[in-house]
Amino acid sequence: MNTTQVSLENKPMCLYVSMCLCGEKKTKMMLLIIFSFVFQFSKASIVDTVLIYSNAMHKEFKCVVIKPDAYKKKSNQFPVVYLLHGYGGDFSNWIKKVNAVKDYADSYQLLIICPDGGASSWYFDSPVDSTMKYETYIGKEVPEYIDAHYHTIKNRAARAITGLSMGGHGAMFLAFRHANFFGACGSMSGLMDLGSTKNKYELMKRIGDTIQHAAYWKNYSVINVIENHSDSLAIIFDCGMDDPFFTDNNRLHEKMLKLKIPHDYIERPGNHNWDYWANSLGYQLMFFRKYFDRLRG
Repeated sequence: MNTTQVSLENKPMCLYVSMCLCGEKKTKMMLLIIFSFVFQFSKASIVDTVLIYSNAMHKEFKCVVIKPDAYKKKSNQFPVVYLLHGYGGDFSNWIKKVNAVKDYADSYQLLIICPDGGASSWYFDSPVDSTMKYETYIGKEVPEYIDAHYHTIKNRAARAITGLSMGGHGAMFLAFRHANFFGACGSMSGLMDLGSTKNKYELMKRIGDTIQHAAYWKNYSVINVIENHSDSLAIIFDCGMDDPFFTDNNRLHEKMLKLKIPHDYIERPGNHNWDYWANSLGYQLMFFRKYFDRLRG
């Protein structure tokens, strides 16, 4: 396994110490201060960058794996959240754009996996381009690798998947189509109805034109995929009220209500940007942590 490990420190500890000490008392105090710093900075999440080969696409892709500090104890096993990037992005987006993602692995005691979904794959096994097999890769091959190489809880009730924009659609698409594997799913600012974009975001390259391949546009849209729903999925999705995909998300919420699909839906001020997604991520991970805690109960 090709692995790069980077130790990431928590926020600095602020100390105020009176130095009006002498002799043995001063020595003991200094040792205590040094020990406190060592303890503080030794507790840190660890980030791996690994290469995961796709048998379906015959090439390998980079993937970020964020482990909590408690992972150092080999007997520990952890639930997993797969965190997908958006259109034009890659595996490194979350770790570069949202520093808190490293802290969340510790706070919520879970593994966070950021795979590479290609710049415009939409996380599909494309019906018009046989070289694009990202549903297989993200929905099957990446999790198989993670379960084989990391201390995971190998249970659907310990797996969640979410993402932003293209990745939000991808996460919901994959979870509903593979509900026997994922127990929870989410989306941040996801495009929920592909038909609302038509020519944008290279969708025609993935599912064909809207006339000859109209069925693909319907059947690959999350707003329709949910009709084959599983009552066992825990679902959370949100969107900023100034986001261009806000109407899609509201429509999805209303349709889920009609279909009696349990879910959490959040509307809040915000646009289609990293400020919004950085804020949203904490709420989604809290939701997943509460879902995972059912395993303990």
